[in-house]
Amino acid sequence: MDRPDGSASSGSSSGRTSRGDDRPDRHGRTRADYERGLPDHHDPTAGFGGASPALSALTLRAVLAAFGLVFCAGAAWFAFAAGLPVLGWVLVVLAVVALVDLAWVLHRKRRGEPG
Repeated sequence: MDRPDGSASSGSSSGRTSRGDDRPDRHGRTRADYERGLPDHHDPTAGFGGASPALSALTLRAVLAAFGLVFCAGAAWFAFAAGLPVLGWVLVVLAVVALVDLAWVLHRKRRGEPG
């Protein structure tokens, strides 16, 4: 099947939605808009004095969230083994927060946002 840009699809969706690239999502943005990046989205002062707009560091955020998840899960296990249940539950909550953050960052990267 041919895409709107003239290239043929390989049968694999590779993270793309079945509706195609040219139809906007619920916010009125296309996949190409996300791939180019959303200018001034993260830095409302971008552009003053010729500064370029800031881009999100999603890959760094994903790595840090994954590290936080692994560290907090391991530390929680050690805390429970050492007989410190309060500290263990605090670390479990932090691990869940890191998991949710990681899932959201991966969702944004799958959507096509650069970073």
